[in-house]
Amino acid sequence: MKSAVIVFPGSNCDRDMAVALEKITGQKPLMVWHQDYDFDKVDFIALPGGFSYGDYLRCGAMSARSHIMKEVIKRAEDGVPTFGVCNGFQILTETGLLPGALMRNANLHFVCKDVKLKVENTDSLFTNGYDEGAEITIPVAHHDGNYFADADTLDRLEGEGQVAFRYADDINGAQRRIAGVMNAKGNVLGMMPHPERMIEPALGGSDGRVMFESVMSRLG
Repeated sequence: MKSAVIVFPGSNCDRDMAVALEKITGQKPLMVWHQDYDFDKVDFIALPGGFSYGDYLRCGAMSARSHIMKEVIKRAEDGVPTFGVCNGFQILTETGLLPGALMRNANLHFVCKDVKLKVENTDSLFTNGYDEGAEITIPVAHHDGNYFADADTLDRLEGEGQVAFRYADDINGAQRRIAGVMNAKGNVLGMMPHPERMIEPALGGSDGRVMFESVMSRLG
């Protein structure tokens, strides 16, 4: 699987994502600078976590308007699997590729720890490798992970199987404890927890690796 990691000024998790993708796919990903307008054809696009542009305006708001995001949006709309984690999730909501918004954690504290997640949909591009009803452990590290959407949007996400992951416990005030959502087509996933940090026993487990392998299995 040929992949690309989009690199924004201030991001601090692009290398984590690149290491994970190379270990799992066996290929170094393209590292695409935010000021570029185009990049080679790839099978998978990753928007990493971190603090793009220092989050000075609003998390992900400035990155969402970077030159490269026009190309990312176009490819995602054409069906290329696109994944945003943490700040990448915030960027996906800011572009409109995913519904909702990420607000400040309800307790106003940064949360950094391993958390339990329930896999809500095991028949998606990103989650088909998990067992039905699986509870997995993935680390989080965020200050703005409180997922918000209006009631109609939440009902639609739930009804159409677009909720991918849900926190087992309320860690940040996210509505309906939603940790990750997909677009209607199922090729765009955003989530606050970091699966790229849980890909092998040396990191504490491999529950995150399954998500990447799920994509690979569908792409063939």
